[in-house]
Amino acid sequence: MRLELVKRPQQSKAFSALSPFIAFALTILAGALLFALLGKNPATTLYYYFIDPLMEEWSLHELAIKAAPLILIAVGLSVCFLSNNWNIGAEGQFVIGAITGSFLPVIFPEFQAWIVLPLMLLMGIAGGAAYATIPAFLKVRFNTNEILTSLMLVYVAQLFLDWLVRGAWRNPAGFNFPETVRFHSYAVLPEILPASGRAHWGFAFALIAAVLVWFMLSKTLKGFEVKVLGQSPRAGRFAGFSAGRMTLFAFAVSGGLAGLAGISEVSGAIGQLRPAISPGYGFTAIIVAFLGRLNPLGIVAAGLVLALTYLGGEAAQISVGLSDKVVRAFQGMILFFVLACDTLIHYQLRLVRPHGAKAGETSHV
Repeated sequence: MRLELVKRPQQSKAFSALSPFIAFALTILAGALLFALLGKNPATTLYYYFIDPLMEEWSLHELAIKAAPLILIAVGLSVCFLSNNWNIGAEGQFVIGAITGSFLPVIFPEFQAWIVLPLMLLMGIAGGAAYATIPAFLKVRFNTNEILTSLMLVYVAQLFLDWLVRGAWRNPAGFNFPETVRFHSYAVLPEILPASGRAHWGFAFALIAAVLVWFMLSKTLKGFEVKVLGQSPRAGRFAGFSAGRMTLFAFAVSGGLAGLAGISEVSGAIGQLRPAISPGYGFTAIIVAFLGRLNPLGIVAAGLVLALTYLGGEAAQISVGLSDKVVRAFQGMILFFVLACDTLIHYQLRLVRPHGAKAGETSHV
């Protein structure tokens, strides 16, 4: 006997709308059980996870800093996923965007003018988009699996960054530490409210990108093309849409927003290039995209929730003694329950009996 997934003839609209909330509630319950098994007080641990980071004004600014790259990357990924293109390499595109955007302040630190920051942002977008088109081109030209190629390119980008900051771009006055020179004032992304915290304009870019992509997907012919090719490539071909061009477009948009997230993070929160500039934003953004139901506006809320788990995870590590491995496992639970809830709401399990069984002997769950 084997299990098969069969699409439900009628799907509950109420459960579909409540799916992310059900998944989040199940994550809380599973997390509480996990913390209890580890000998931690579940109530105290969950308090540090979700309540303590919201108690101070400065922590709200930190929440915005953490949420900005998650939202930017996830909004771009939503275009890919809706068009049935699986970009798993946003982490690498994030890194390449940071590298290309940092070219001016690192190589030409004497060039200081107001135009530097806009050029950095544009170069970051271009770098991320160009890097994302590599797996897109390989898929269109050679029919390669974009999941594998985009994922493998993540490690290429990370090793390239490590090579740069330890070699050609290393700060000669940095006491041999693997880092570039600090960015000058014209290359630093300004804070939104300098008097109250350090949240920078990267968060504003994330909100603007979410609104623009939502408008594109909902109100334009391009958005209709994205959805048609994602749901039914054959119908898209009959409508005159090109799956190859859509693959290149979706990856370019996704990579461009990931590149913008990379340079915004480096110029806004860090101020220089280092061997590690991301705690895994590109991978966590996949959870954000699905938790937001691939809707750019829903992704904003999902990005804030996942950013809260980053801050809460750090608080739990300090206050409760939770390990970073458990923090990552807790984040992974969210994706697991989101996908599980969506699957069981839209599909039913069917138990298929062996060929020797009587015809029609199947059972549904």
